Amino acid sequence: MTPTNVLDGIDPQRLGDLLQQARKKMGMTQADAAKVIDAARTTLVAIEKGERRLKPNELIKLARAYGRSISDFVRPTPAIEPFEVQFRSVYQRHDEQEGEINLVIHHFEQLCRNYLELEQIMGAPMARNYPPEYRCDTLPLEAAAESIALAERQRLGLGDSPLPLLRDILELNVGIRVFYLEMPTKYAEIYSYDPQLGACMAINQHHCEERRRWSMAHGYLHFLAHRRKPVLDFDGQYQRRPESERLAEAFPKYFLMPTSGLLRRFTDMSSAHGKFTTTNLFTLANYYGVSIEALAYRMEGMGLLPTGTWDRLRDRGIKVRKVQLDLGLQETVHRPDQLPVHYQHLAIDALEQGKITEGRFADFLEVDRLEARRIAEALRSHSVAMDHESMGLDLRPV
Repeated sequence: MTPTNVLDGIDPQRLGDLLQQARKKMGMTQADAAKVIDAARTTLVAIEKGERRLKPNELIKLARAYGRSISDFVRPTPAIEPFEVQFRSVYQRHDEQEGEINLVIHHFEQLCRNYLELEQIMGAPMARNYPPEYRCDTLPLEAAAESIALAERQRLGLGDSPLPLLRDILELNVGIRVFYLEMPTKYAEIYSYDPQLGACMAINQHHCEERRRWSMAHGYLHFLAHRRKPVLDFDGQYQRRPESERLAEAFPKYFLMPTSGLLRRFTDMSSAHGKFTTTNLFTLANYYGVSIEALAYRMEGMGLLPTGTWDRLRDRGIKVRKVQLDLGLQETVHRPDQLPVHYQHLAIDALEQGKITEGRFADFLEVDRLEARRIAEALRSHSVAMDHESMGLDLRPV
């Protein structure tokens, strides 16, 4: 009986992606790698694209050249529908837009797969605290947006206070995978749902934190009300916005700035100063972690500020960041990590327990081998120090 070739059961495109990542981390060109397997560069290109199957002896040679173990490339991976297919079927874009965002979507998909793989390696699946999808067809749009926002705050025990750690809330309290990724400026957020992965979001890393938080809330509404519909949010996307998108645009103002808390703080500030001042507006926006524009429009809509307040401030050429600095207001608290904290912890634990190699650890954290080794050595030093401290402890009962 002929032995089964393990590579026959591996997705060639997935294998090609892993080989390309490993090659780049070694600083090798495609021509360099092609010489390792005595092939033309075009052959190596085809292998990395998944268009040509790799032979077992070629994998052995490449793994050795890349300083990896064979298992780094042939481990089983979950079967997940490509995000690209979902988004292509939903959104129409120009060729240039298609090319620039497809790279981001592919990166996003890879990170989500990595996250699930780490959970499987560690036997630590992400806890999902998902509510049933909210129905929003029985109320006017603004009322529906506020109703869902209040219901979610109550469900998660958030009260009516600001949400400075929104990213952590969505990941740890709800179970949504949230990445901060580099995207072209006009793109704000990508949302997708897969039965295995659950809800996933990518937020534009280049945007300011106030806008990132708004984008997260926007994506959260799609999760709450249109869970299985993928969303790619970018400027100029709609000629006429569908109701689902208008609901998602209305939701953040109620979720990030609930009416009861905002009214209370407006009353307190007005009472203390005899009126609500521009300084109060800046202070309150900083308190909620939203832009001055978002807060001004919210308060105009509530009748707390005259209509056109923000337009007049903008037309006066007010420099928001300078005013914030003059008032001593700190930038909105945020964690800029591209990768979620839980994801990083899983990768570190897997390395410490010997369940992944340094090379695979480098892939998961998207660093080069030298940086991965530095992190690994720091972790081992920390573990040794902890062991010595434990040995020095008197654990006898008092």
